[in-house]
Amino acid sequence: MKKSGILNDRISTLIAEMGHKESLMICDAGMPIPRDCNRIDISLMAGIPSFLDTLRGVLEELCVEKVVLAKEIKERNAELDAELQSVFKGIPVEYIHHQEMKDSMPQTKGVIRTGEFSPFANIRLISGVVF
Repeated sequence: MKKSGILNDRISTLIAEMGHKESLMICDAGMPIPRDCNRIDISLMAGIPSFLDTLRGVLEELCVEKVVLAKEIKERNAELDAELQSVFKGIPVEYIHHQEMKDSMPQTKGVIRTGEFSPFANIRLISGVVF
């Protein structure tokens, strides 16, 4: 049995398989995920697990060199945007339209659906290298 870190086998495998410049998404419960995506649904109930808890777990194991957020988060979920700015200090953050975020989903290595019930709680993490 794994002692620490991400215990979900599919998320752990996804992160282990990530190469430089590949991406994964973490999204809220309402984000439409195309059928052909590698969908990892960990939602249990409204708010469980939360977007931020899931993100923090992933960031313990994934080297991130760039972050992509929806522009709409700035107005519709400013509190989360501010929290993400502090989490990603020193890492470039790109803002795109929410529709572009949805359209880019099939190009990601995987999409993790959380139980988050707040608007625009979606992020694309671009992997870096640790050396």
